[in-house]
Amino acid sequence: MKKIGLPAWVVVIAGLSLIFVAGPVLALLVRANWRDLPAALSLPIALQALGLTGITSVSSTCACVILGVPAALLLSACTPRVASILRAVGLIPLVLPPMVCGVALLYWLGRRGLAGQVLNLMGISLPFTTIAVVIAQTFVALPFLVVTVEASLRSTTLDLERVAASLGASPSRVFWTVTLPTLAPALRGGIVLCFARAVGEFGATALFAGNLPGRTQTMPLAIYTAFNGGTANQDVAVALSIVLVVAAVILLAASGRMTGRGTA
Repeated sequence: MKKIGLPAWVVVIAGLSLIFVAGPVLALLVRANWRDLPAALSLPIALQALGLTGITSVSSTCACVILGVPAALLLSACTPRVASILRAVGLIPLVLPPMVCGVALLYWLGRRGLAGQVLNLMGISLPFTTIAVVIAQTFVALPFLVVTVEASLRSTTLDLERVAASLGASPSRVFWTVTLPTLAPALRGGIVLCFARAVGEFGATALFAGNLPGRTQTMPLAIYTAFNGGTANQDVAVALSIVLVVAAVILLAASGRMTGRGTA
C-alpha cells in the first residue's frame, strides 16, 4: 500500500526540529581541536573523570536492575488505582530537577538528614564519597528502568505464567524461567537508558557527592570545571563533551536495536 504524503508544512517544521537538535552538536564538533584531542583526554582530570564515570555508572545501573525489576513487577500486579499512587511516588525523580534531587538526598542521607543521622551513629557517612555518586545516579536513573519494564509487563500476556503456576512452579521459579526471559528485550532497553542517564547525571551528584577530582568528579562535573577554568582548559571540556556525544549515539543505537529485536 502506498504511503500517504505529508503536508509541506510538516516536512518544514520537522526539518527545523532536526536542525534545532543537531545544530549545537555540530557546533561542538566544529569547535573541537581534533589534533590535540588525544592529549586532552590523556590529562589526569580527564582520565580520572572517565574512569570514575564508568565505574559509578555501571554500579548504579546494576543497582537500578536490582531495585527496579521488583518495583515494576509490583506496579504491574497492583490494581490501576493503587498502581497510579505507587507510580506517582516511585517516578518522582523522573520529573524533579536534578538539583532538587540532590537537595532531597542531602536531607535524607546527609549527616543531619533523616536517615543520615542514624548512619552517623553507626559511623557511616555517605555524602561527598564515591558511594554518594552511585546513590545519586541510581536515584535519578531508576525510574527509567521501572517505566520500561512495567510497560512491557502490562503489554505481555500472562498465559505462560499461569500455565507454569498451574503445573506447580513456585512464584520465584515462574519469574526466573518464564517472566524474566519474556522481559529480556525491555530489560535490555531499560538498562541502556539507565546507563545513559547515569553517565550524564550532573545536578544531584554535584550537591550530594560534591566535585572532588578522582573521588566524586564524574565527566559532566569535569566538563563544568574545565570549561570554567579558563580558555586553556576548554579543550578538555570539549574533548570530554565529544566522548559523551559519541557514547550517547552508541547507546541510542543500541537501545533502538534492542527495541527492534523485542518487537520483531
